[in-house]
Parts: sequence; C-alpha cells; structure tokens
Amino acid sequence: MDVRLTAEQRQLAESAAELAADFGLHSVADLDDANRRAQLEKAVDSTGFRTLRSDGASGVEVAIVAEEFARGLVDVPFLGPVLADDLRRVLGREPAVAGAQPDSVDLLGGISGVVESPPELGELSVEDAGRWRALALTVTCADLVGAARGAQALAVDYAKVREQYGAAIGSYQAVAHLLAESLALIEGSISVLRHAAWAVDALPATEAIEAARIAKIYCARAALTVCETSIQVHGGIGNTWECLAHVYLRRVLTATELWPAKLEELTIGLS
Repeated sequence: MDVRLTAEQRQLAESAAELAADFGLHSVADLDDANRRAQLEKAVDSTGFRTLRSDGASGVEVAIVAEEFARGLVDVPFLGPVLADDLRRVLGREPAVAGAQPDSVDLLGGISGVVESPPELGELSVEDAGRWRALALTVTCADLVGAARGAQALAVDYAKVREQYGAAIGSYQAVAHLLAESLALIEGSISVLRHAAWAVDALPATEAIEAARIAKIYCARAALTVCETSIQVHGGIGNTWECLAHVYLRRVLTATELWPAKLEELTIGLS
C-alpha cells in the first residue's frame, strides 16, 4: 500500500477544500443563511462528488472529499447520497431509500439523511454488502478526521491572536502542548483512515470491514479529544453558541454514532 496521494487525488482534495471554503460555514450565523446553503447545494450537485463511486472513484477518493467537507463544515448531504450511489452502481438501478435526504438539513449536513441498513443490501452478495459497509464506516471516519482537523485549525488560529499577560496564549507551554497532542492524534487518525479507505477496494470485504472498524474506533476517540481540546483552548468563549468549536464537536458525536464500532468486535488487538 502506497499512502501517498496521487496528483489527481491531491487535485480532488483541493477542489473539495475550495468548495468548502467558498460555501461552508465560517460562523454560526451562516447556519441561518438560506442563500449560502442553496449555493452550496448547487455547487456540490454540479461537481459530481455525490456520484464518485459510479464514476469509478476509489474508496480513498470518496474519503478525501468527505474529509475536506467535514473540515470546512459543508452542511448539505454528502454521505447518504454517495452511499446510495455506490448501491446504485452495484445494483444497476436506483435504490429506494438509501441516502434519502431529509426535508430540512441541520448543522450536521454532510452526514444527515443517512440510512444505515438499506433493504437493498439483502439483494447483494455477502462480499458486495460487506464492501458497502466498509465504505460506509470509512467515510464516517473521514468525516471524523476532517472535523478534527477543522477544530484543531480553529484552536490554533485563536491561540495566535488571543493574548494573556501581554503574549499570545499559544506561546505558553500548557496551550502549545495541548495543540501538539491534538496534532499527533490527527496524524495517527489520517494513517488509519488511509489504510481503511485503501482496503475498501483492495482487500476482501471481511478484512476491509476490520480495517474500517479499527479506524472508526481510533478516529472517534481522537476526534472527540481534539474537539474538547479546541473548546478548552478557547476558554470561556469555547462554551458559547457563537464559537464554531461546538459545531465540530456535534458533527464528531453524530459521526461516531453512525455504524458504531466496538473493541470487542475486533479480531486483532488495538491499544
């Protein structure tokens, strides 16, 4: 396995990141901006990101987009539609309910509208159904990693400008060490995510699911710690509605509960 992204995959990440920067959330007030959300929905729909699998994209490439969307707080459905597209690709027809989108999209947008056990899975072979579940687990991992990266960036930016006793708080060891520990957790999460995303297409379904479960457990724990650290670095303001840190935290909590993974499900050790 080569963990390095290809030139095309880097371009895909840049494209997703650019879309998120243009139309994603930049403040909590943006949640009430219907015009922004309409523009975002149109932009995501026009890119073809929701039909990546039927267009021949790998699990790695789907995860790349999901990660960037979570980092930029893209709040229109992505996970549900992309999984519905994968089912459509295997079935050769439109699935009835998988990926159905709700009438209203909340601040968790990218991971709303998800059907965890679509009935169409029963029509697939054990291998194909397992591969679909591995993809689903992996894309929630990507959402966790992206949210962690966003929360970390938010904390770092705040630590650079918030001053106490005449110096930026990021210059103090206590804060710097917290941010460094968060970065280490993110780097570890990226590693297990890349392996799980590669496994979706490269390994037998049972092994791909195992890799995805390992990634889910690690990424969920890491992302929660990173988000809590971000809130801590922000101090009092981190516990207010106006601070975006809680939006990342809510997204992490929701992604964690989608296809949850438990240690006792693993057949190999995880420290």
